[in-house]
Order: sequence, then structure tokens, then C-alpha cells
Amino acid sequence: MNKIPILIILIIFTGLSVSNYVFGKSVVAKKPNIIFILTDDLGYGDLGILFQNQRKAAGKPYHSTPNLDRIASEGMILTRHYAPAPVCAPSRATLLLGLHQGHAEIRNNQFDKALPDNHNLATVLKEAGYATALIGKYGLQGLEGTSPATWEAYPTKRGFDYFFGYVRHRDGHNHYPAHHVADRGPMELYDGNTEISGNLAGCYTTDLFTARAKKYIQDHKNANNDQPFFMYLAYDTPHAGLEVPSMSYPSGGGISGGLQYIGEKGNFINTAQGEVDSFIHPEYRNENWPEVQQRHASMVRRIDNAVGDLVQLLQDLAIDGETLIVFTSDNGPHLESYGYGNYAPTFFESFANMDGTKRDTWEGGIRVPTLVRWPGKIKKSTQNDTPSGFHDWLPTFAEVGGVPAPANTDGRSLWPILSGNANIQGGKVYIEYFNNTNTSNYESFLESRRGQKRGEMQVLYLDGYKGIRYNISSHEDDFNIFDTKNDPGELNNLAGTNEEFVTLQNEMKNSVLRWRRYNASAERPYDNEPVPAVVPEREVAEGIKVSKYKVNSPWVPYINTGLEAPKESVVLSKIEAIPRGNENNVLVYEGFLKVENTGEYEISFQTNGGLVMHVHEALIIDDDHAKLAKGVGTSEIILEKGFHPIKIVTKLLDNNEAPKLELTWSGPGFQNKYLAVYH
Repeated sequence: MNKIPILIILIIFTGLSVSNYVFGKSVVAKKPNIIFILTDDLGYGDLGILFQNQRKAAGKPYHSTPNLDRIASEGMILTRHYAPAPVCAPSRATLLLGLHQGHAEIRNNQFDKALPDNHNLATVLKEAGYATALIGKYGLQGLEGTSPATWEAYPTKRGFDYFFGYVRHRDGHNHYPAHHVADRGPMELYDGNTEISGNLAGCYTTDLFTARAKKYIQDHKNANNDQPFFMYLAYDTPHAGLEVPSMSYPSGGGISGGLQYIGEKGNFINTAQGEVDSFIHPEYRNENWPEVQQRHASMVRRIDNAVGDLVQLLQDLAIDGETLIVFTSDNGPHLESYGYGNYAPTFFESFANMDGTKRDTWEGGIRVPTLVRWPGKIKKSTQNDTPSGFHDWLPTFAEVGGVPAPANTDGRSLWPILSGNANIQGGKVYIEYFNNTNTSNYESFLESRRGQKRGEMQVLYLDGYKGIRYNISSHEDDFNIFDTKNDPGELNNLAGTNEEFVTLQNEMKNSVLRWRRYNASAERPYDNEPVPAVVPEREVAEGIKVSKYKVNSPWVPYINTGLEAPKESVVLSKIEAIPRGNENNVLVYEGFLKVENTGEYEISFQTNGGLVMHVHEALIIDDDHAKLAKGVGTSEIILEKGFHPIKIVTKLLDNNEAPKLELTWSGPGFQNKYLAVYH
């Protein structure tokens, strides 16, 4: 009989410090309302306070965002906040799921693919007691189906109590759902399960979504004043087509002014009048600019008006101090017009002092304007330059909502930064994306990037530096390395300039393999590379450390074992069942796998409780969500010979059934060796 290789699980003993965070309790006295405003293709440089005001001072053509500038002065600007991909569908999926593009199921240009029925912003906040609403553009409904009943992932099937807006990705390319404009025809728009585009004559979507958002907030205030709400307000502008409103923005704002929802056919909102697609903002109509640039500036100004209107409403309702607002964009600026002639974002330098546009992973394509405002809780006129990303919002909102984040999330809460209690965040920025086109040939871009082949692209941040690869053919391809805090234009490539960056190059190559998983729908050139092993910092011994926690959580919770002190920790010779206790319902196993031979390994599991497992930072098992969990399954990963850190989090059942967990693995030379058994 052949000798079966033995899997050894080892641990490093580390000290634990007590966290200020209390599981299941909000970090603030009262859970805030949350409004997440996502614009479509708004560039970092399109905001006055971020770049347009500089152009004004330099005597260059500029457009204005006075309301957004004021909002920025009333809160915090995240100056290095990143979209997870330079195009909308994967960005929106990552935002909702809290998973970066190394783990999210929707990648590349997978428009209209179904959002998995896993934990997301809406389901998490719903569990935290929030009413949830999505108003605007969705695009994650599923490729099959033609109606709310048949779309697999219609918003109300993914945690949203209410939906109003465009379902399909392409529908958002026409901002007049009832009209044919330029080269786009009328589009379906839904109110709940009812298609209502026939009622929307004259309605411009920026106005329509804003008016509906205002009505939702007022209705909720009147009917459910004690319940917080979460609103995902997803504008489909300033994405092309370059349609503009039919009339000026109504005076005032809030309850009695600004946009008003009427709800009558043909008179649905108070700006559903005048000639559609005709209004250029008066500050721009007499400028000697190309019409497409007048249109773009007017579209951005309309968003600015709308956000100012919403803030005024919060003030009128006396809930301004109870509402957290995030304003951002899904990727960098576009370069399409869809029927209005030649358009480029160069006229206003919508990419600011950076290279890249939508579909690029240079800074201009992924760094997005991000403002966060919560009067009395977020200090005015502050900035933070810590790299962060969309997947961080799920744990952030979970923390302020008083629930733990799900253990599968790649994000880390931004609340310590937003509250002023920290200057940096311990999260990760990771981006991968494929596009078979070239970077634009703009004169303001670095010459070597003009017309550059995109292909497979990859970005990560490590030790404060950005690593970026374009047109990747092999994992051996080097990263360009930039200090984007001081060099946002990415002009000075630090790769190979000294021993520090030679070492960092190697660590970046190792890290991207440890942070992500293979996905058959988006294959990459580095998918078949073995995950590099690590050298433990201290002497290790056989065994596994098990930490016990009492957590009020409807799912397997994310636990930072370096900060959150357990009720008890023990060391076991192997992963095995621990009798259920009254005080502990979550177990965290931490240690190392000792891999004897480089090769592909299959890990199999059986469980009757929630289970989330990471090897390094790669999400290997996610069997937690009630609608996805099967209690049995397998996962494959290619591992290099040596030590690999693991973290397994289990949540015991809320009944008296004995907990069960069996983990086995197969690899080079052996089959179905037990990794651990709960019994």
C-alpha cells in the first residue's frame, strides 16, 4: 500500500487585543439613513472641487458643480477611491456583493448577468432593520427572462423592498424612456413590477429618478419615521447618449421646490414639459464650445442640481443629521455620444491630471470622485488618500447599521476613517479586467500609453504603491509600480529602481495569486499558476488554534481575529467538533496547511451549519447564504509546496442539532484524506 501524505495544520501564536467593536451593536447611537448615489461614467475631473475649479483658475474651459462642491466641504473626500473595474456591470456587482473582482461572479463586460443570490448591500441592511430601495439603473437582472416574474435576479429578488427604474444595461443609454432620441428608441422602465414607460412622456431620467427618490423619502418619513432606509440611487447619466433636459431646473428644492413627483400619465413629474432633449444650461449655452461639450456640462450640472435638491429635502424633513450620503461614479469618463457627433472627454479633461478613461485601469479609468457626508458624524472639509474600493461599502454600512459583515466579504469598513478615528484602512484594492481595444490616443496622455493595447489588465495596491499590468501574456510579466499619492499621472515607474522595488515586484506577483480565484467565465493568463507558499514568521507546531465567539449574526460573520478578542481560544491537534456552548456560536480556525508537493488540490466539505474558508485571502468555500448553501461541495486550488495560511469560520446552528463539519482533500498521490471531522 502506498503511504498517504499527511496534511499538517500548524499555527503561529499571536497576541490578541480587545476591540472597541461590539458585535450586533451599531457604532453610533442611532442607525442612519443611507443614500448611496452612483453616477454613470462621471470622471474624477468632472467635479469642480476636484479639478474643474483648477481649470477655471487657469483660464481654461470649465463646468461647475456648486452643490457637490458644497457637499464636499460638508464632509470628506476620498481622494483615492477606486471602482473595481473600469466599466459598469462588474463595478455595480462588486458594490452590491462586497467582493472584489478576484471573487465576484460578474467580471469583464458581462452586462445583464444575474447578480448571485448571496449577501449584498440590500440583504445585509434589510437584516439590520432597514427599508431598502433601488431607484435608477440596475443591469444585473439575468440574461434569461423578459419581465420581473421571469428575470432571475430582479432587484426585489435580491433584497430590495422597492425598485423604480431601468432593468437592462442598454436601456440606460436613452435618458428619455418614452421617446426616440438620436439613435436610441424608447425603453422599458419599471415601477415595482409594472412597466410604466407609456406614462413618462417628457420625462428625463435624472429628473425622474430624483423626483421618485424625493417622494420615497417623504413617504417613508411619514409612514415609517422610526425605521432607517437604505436607498441606492443609480443615475444613468452622464453616460451617453448625450441627451439633455427639456427645461431649466425648477427653483428651490426640498419639500416645496425643485423636482416634484406627480404620477399622472403625461404629467409624471413637474419637468415633463417643453421640448425634449433641448435644454443647455445658461452658463454654457453661449460659450464657444462644441455642442457635445455643452451637452456633457449640462448633464453634469443637472446631477449637481438634483443632489442639492435631495440634501435640501433632508434638511426640510429634519433628517439631514440622521442621513449618511455617499456620492461616486461607476468608472472613469466615457468617450461616446450615441448619435450626437464626435465626443471626447479631453475638452474638460474629465480624467483630471491622470491618464486613462472608461475601460482603462490607468488612474483616469478607475479613480472615481467620492464624497461622503453625514453632518455631526463626519468632520467637515476633510480628505483621506488611503486607497479603498467599492467592496468596502458593504462592511462600512454593516458597521454603522449594527450588524457584522458576512465572512465572505473582501471589504473592510471605512468607518474608522470616516469617523476620524484612523488615518489608514487595512483593506485591499484589487482589479482585473479584459478589453480587446486600445487606450485613447490623447495628446495629454503619456506618449507610451497612447493607443496602448489593453488586453488583460490587473491592478493591486501593496504597501501603499499601485502595481499595474497591461496586455498580460504571462504571470512573469512585470508590474509597473507607481506612488499615485504623489504621482497621480503615473509618470514615474518605480519598478526595478532599487532593491525595495525589486522585492515589491515579487510580492505583487505573489499577492495577486493569493488574493483571487479562477472563474471559468473570465479566464486569465495566470489562472494555472500555483499559489505561492509563505515562510511563517515564527516557529510553528502541529495543531490548529480555535477561537470561540458569541456573535449576534444571521450569517457567518467576518471576524478580525487580530483585533476582536474571543471568549476563549484553544489549541487542538486537528480540526474537530467542539460541543455547543451557551456563550459561543461562532468558531474561527486559524493555522497553516503544509503542502508536500506543488499541484492542484481539491477540498471537499460537508456541513450542517454555515461555513466560509479562505486559503491566504482566496475565498475557497462560501457555503453560508441560506439560498446558496448546499452543505456539501468541492473547491479546487493550485498550491505551491510549503505553508499556506488558512482561516475557517463556522456558525453553529440555532437549534440543538449536533454540529457537523467534514473537510477532506485530494492532491498529488492521495485521495480523500480527512482534513477535519466534526462529530
